[in-house]
Amino acid sequence: MKLRNMRGTRAAVLGTAVLSVTALALSGCGVGGGTNGSPSDELTVLVEGGGLAELQPIADLYKEETGTTIKLVELPYDGLYDRIQTELGSGSVSFDIAALDAIWLSAFADGVAPLDDLFTDDVKSDLFPGLVSEAQVGGNYVGMPIFTNSEILYYRTDLFNDEKNKSDFEAEFGYPLAAPTTWAQYTDVAKFFTRDTDGDGQIDLYGTDVKGAVETEWLATVSQAGETQMVLDPSSGDVTIDSAEHLEALDFYTSLLPYAPAGASQLDWAGAQNLFYQGNLAMMRFWGHAYTQTPDDAAVKGNIGAAPMIAGPGGVAGVPGAWYLSVPTATTKQQEAKDFIAFAYENNELSVDTSLGLVSRISAFESQANVEGRENYPAILATLNSPATFARPATPKWQEIVNTVLTPMLQKAVEPGADNAALLKDAKMQIEAIIQ
Repeated sequence: MKLRNMRGTRAAVLGTAVLSVTALALSGCGVGGGTNGSPSDELTVLVEGGGLAELQPIADLYKEETGTTIKLVELPYDGLYDRIQTELGSGSVSFDIAALDAIWLSAFADGVAPLDDLFTDDVKSDLFPGLVSEAQVGGNYVGMPIFTNSEILYYRTDLFNDEKNKSDFEAEFGYPLAAPTTWAQYTDVAKFFTRDTDGDGQIDLYGTDVKGAVETEWLATVSQAGETQMVLDPSSGDVTIDSAEHLEALDFYTSLLPYAPAGASQLDWAGAQNLFYQGNLAMMRFWGHAYTQTPDDAAVKGNIGAAPMIAGPGGVAGVPGAWYLSVPTATTKQQEAKDFIAFAYENNELSVDTSLGLVSRISAFESQANVEGRENYPAILATLNSPATFARPATPKWQEIVNTVLTPMLQKAVEPGADNAALLKDAKMQIEAIIQ
């Protein structure tokens, strides 16, 4: 799907080429928001494709229990951002609630109402720490998470369970073959499975991929290295991207290139996913929702294992990929909007059986423990619960930093002869110029 939590390509986070998003035709001059004469028993919610899928069963139940219609208006990622930006800036909105990508919260914080009264101790205790901190901008909670995601480790169980592979791996590396948990183990396994499987002299199976066209996976590696302020510290304005941990992360990230297909600088989420589905990769670090969305004709169908994200010196870490519900200050239905958001939180578990199958509450993830077909849930849960998992910096300049600095830097880093330390120093200067 096109959730830009995995940005880099606009067909990624969650997919990443999993769901197609088609903008729905809008009727009339508005779409039923709180300021344009919409019915009193209707709330309009602007959503991206994933938000619509996750919210539909909750909206249906809300209508059944309260009589209020929740009108979900689906827009493509860029269209959603532009619509919200334009209407919040004008002070006149056609919607009562908007689903916001986590990286938008800082940019739109001034135009949405505080939700502090919804964030009780009980609510916060059932949300991942990274989501609670991410929801707070300028001292106020500005969004309630509706679902979250993280990269986890995918691996081919047919390869890992093969007796010859297990014997050969232990003979070469001195420990049993299993889903890797550390950088060192991941490197060993990636090296072991990079091979010519049909004897024609050409490598046709790679241990892993290296994505140069998206930044989120490297950011997870930065946290795995032990960095607590990835890229920059929003509170002080200090740019940290040239720290020792950032360099260690970039060095590890690029050290995997010998065990990955060529063309890393152009590889994005969709490309990596296709390589794995076609059987060209033994392992892939990818967003957790994809576990249940493997195409029936995929070469690896039925042979995919899921495990928590790997750990570096700082521990297991991913990047939360969350979406939030926020209420524009300009709507005349603020209390009604908050009531629905509270209802959505209370009934978060209904999103388990949607196309993405993603939720935001810890208890909702835990409810799927030992459920067949939900083996990805414990992996997501463990990754998001890790103390080393941090949200991306809360700055309205984040998307610009990603587009103009981080992704281009990674594309250079995965090319032969790259000087990682020099690339990070240059990136620091560019980011300082953006945020000054």
